[in-house]
Amino acid sequence: MHIAEKSPSVAGNGAFDGALRRPVILFLHGFPELWYTWRHQMVALSSLGYRTIAPDLRGYGDTEAPESVDAYTSLHVVGDLIGLIDAVVGDREKVFVVGHDWGAIIAWNLCLLRPDRVKALVNMSVVFDPWNPKRKPISTFRSFYGDDYYICRFQEYGEIEAEFAKVGTERVLLELLTYRNPGPILLPKGKSYDDPVSLPSWLTEYDVKYYVSKYEKCGFTGPLNYYRNMDRTWELMGPLSKAQVKVPVKFIIGDQDLTYHNPGTKKYIQEGRFKSHVPLLDEVVVMKGVGHFLHEERPDEISKHIHDYFLTF
Repeated sequence: MHIAEKSPSVAGNGAFDGALRRPVILFLHGFPELWYTWRHQMVALSSLGYRTIAPDLRGYGDTEAPESVDAYTSLHVVGDLIGLIDAVVGDREKVFVVGHDWGAIIAWNLCLLRPDRVKALVNMSVVFDPWNPKRKPISTFRSFYGDDYYICRFQEYGEIEAEFAKVGTERVLLELLTYRNPGPILLPKGKSYDDPVSLPSWLTEYDVKYYVSKYEKCGFTGPLNYYRNMDRTWELMGPLSKAQVKVPVKFIIGDQDLTYHNPGTKKYIQEGRFKSHVPLLDEVVVMKGVGHFLHEERPDEISKHIHDYFLTF
């Protein structure tokens, strides 16, 4: 597993040991991202005294990618993270966790399965989705959005990879990273990618080149395998059907985020059902005029939200 780390500056004798004893924040990225998506928060929060750690998750970037499609359930990835936490702070200590997109899904499952390892969680974009025996994920997505919905298009091994190869890694990443429509992402076969793409202010040419260099090396298959295991993870999590997330949580989402506009999400948050499944949910922040990549679009605000919340523990 490849990790990026930034620790606070500690002067004097024993500086290294002092840095290692600082509170740890574990950052979990989404798709199509890498550890790099947390660069702003790592700098900001390390300057405030935290030891910040962000891995490339299984199959991403410079972390190993198992060949088997079945090796990418949320349980596999949570197991990876427990190994990482053990290596960083020992097998009895807790860490703070921050997640976004797929990183948020993994963070929810980490808190469900191993709440003893998490002090508190700041999660973004993806609400906790309680296990429902009548809602198998892929068939549910297909019923809402149809076969062209991006998650449905990702299911067939090799098919979307071949399409992405024709389009080119850079163009695929630009399409996904600059997506701003709060509606669902649809990828019909034969979709045209001829329209020019303008970079938002928060995404530089250097950022794009970094992502492209890593995805050209590792490919898209590992990251796409997370989507291919959504049904399998759903099956494996059945024994936790009534479980609650019993870790202190702050949740942040942009009002222009496509996830905020998923059917039922606003009501789920506003009518208290979110809180009923996450009883230690302390705060929900809906950021106005902000899209999916809120931690990059508003890095200083997100860093402050994280610091202000973790400071209470």
